[in-house]
Amino acid sequence: MSHIALVTLVVRDYDEALAFYTDALGFDLVEDTDRGDGSRWVVVRPRGTTGTGLLLARAKDGAQEAAVGAQTGGRVGFFLHTEDFAGDHERMRAAGVRFLEEPRHETYGSVAVFEDLYGNRWDLLQPA
Repeated sequence: MSHIALVTLVVRDYDEALAFYTDALGFDLVEDTDRGDGSRWVVVRPRGTTGTGLLLARAKDGAQEAAVGAQTGGRVGFFLHTEDFAGDHERMRAAGVRFLEEPRHETYGSVAVFEDLYGNRWDLLQPA
């Protein structure tokens, strides 16, 4: 096994999630395939990368709907690395991304916690 290819993120709606991840976060759309049963295979990943992507999966039932925005129990569950913390932080704020704190400069790097459109918590992180 060489790497984790995808991580599933349960979302309310494909198009609103796709807009957030591509417009506000600047991710690339890797694939958007109609599966013929009303569902789609929608994959995004940080612009210009070839590593792990997010599979945006629309909730199919009440249990999955209840998990939207709470997939990690309120903890930071996703870590977005950057080489331009200040630039990406400002671009994301201008795009309407909600940061929960001011940037911090820790021994391990510069970091700020933000929420995606559903409330999942992310770290924007530039490692030291």
